[in-house]
Amino acid sequence: MLSTNNIHRNEKGQTALETAIILIAFIVVASVFAFTILSAGSASTEKGEAAIYSGLEGVQSSMNVKGAVIAQAGGATVDTVKFTLSLVSGGDPVDLNTTNKVVVIGYRDAAQFENNIDWTVNWVVHNDGAAADDMLEEGELAEIEVDLTGLATTLAKNTEFTLEVKPPTGAVLSLTRTTPASIEKVMELR
Repeated sequence: MLSTNNIHRNEKGQTALETAIILIAFIVVASVFAFTILSAGSASTEKGEAAIYSGLEGVQSSMNVKGAVIAQAGGATVDTVKFTLSLVSGGDPVDLNTTNKVVVIGYRDAAQFENNIDWTVNWVVHNDGAAADDMLEEGELAEIEVDLTGLATTLAKNTEFTLEVKPPTGAVLSLTRTTPASIEKVMELR
């Protein structure tokens, strides 16, 4: 006959096997959770990277004003505003072709808003040589002359106004200036 001592005598390996199965289950569950967390972190990193590159793309073709903003008057009101544009360092070229008007210049003051006013370009520094194009590229300077004679209300003395230079991509360049108390033939706006 079998005694109870004989039944429980060889169960030492059983406990070790149960412990190994439990440890393997914990490792599998932990690896699944780790994979899930790493996948979520990777997706989050990719979305963050896409947002950063999108922001950089929006800023890269930004322009800035070099020098003074000059107003010219033919009488008691301002007729034209002139300023010189250049690219921000490392920016993408901007098409300043006045025929297709890819760049739009808007005007606003307290009395009116015009989104597409007439402007012309005069190249101050053009690095393209004989094969000149209308692209504002690094190292080039373009003088922009904005015609304000077509406005519904003329630009008179002590008037704050904003010109917005809007390239097809990139940041909008806003120039906010105020006309002086006395209108002269040529004035530097501040």
